[in-house]
Amino acid sequence: MTTTLFLGGARSGKSRLALTAAERHPGPLAYLATAEAHDDEMVDRIDRHQAERSDRWRTVECPLALPEAIAGVADGAILVDCLTLWLSNLMLGGHGVAARSADLLAAIAATDRALVIVTNEVGMGIVPDHPLGRAFRDEAGRLNQAIAAAVDTSWFVVAGLVLPLRPYEPA
Repeated sequence: MTTTLFLGGARSGKSRLALTAAERHPGPLAYLATAEAHDDEMVDRIDRHQAERSDRWRTVECPLALPEAIAGVADGAILVDCLTLWLSNLMLGGHGVAARSADLLAAIAATDRALVIVTNEVGMGIVPDHPLGRAFRDEAGRLNQAIAAAVDTSWFVVAGLVLPLRPYEPA
């Protein structure tokens, strides 16, 4: 099956496009949700995302256990939304990012399900003024590079438009 990455900034349209891409696959669909509702704004955001999904979708809450959730989907296509929230959960919880990222890459390689992954590009803005912000930006960049190298297709999303991303091949 195919693996696809949608990478973009906040409110770029990447989640909507990823949802549409996943829904092109027949059969049941698994939505692997990494967000946690710690405040009212996040509760509203999660509610809006849930309202966008049809009855074909089964939601799996996996704020930390994303590799295990991917491995646990036995049928249908999978949508992961999103890697950067998962990374935030790992970092704020003091979990080993390198080891868990390796677990995630292994789960992606092992699945025979169609897999659509959403992640944020956070390295195109200003340098964060706080050490945790800089560490997050750096870890997100490393994770996004590793995931992009592991999937079949990557798309960069800006203003709801997509640009295909391809590996650089020097002449």
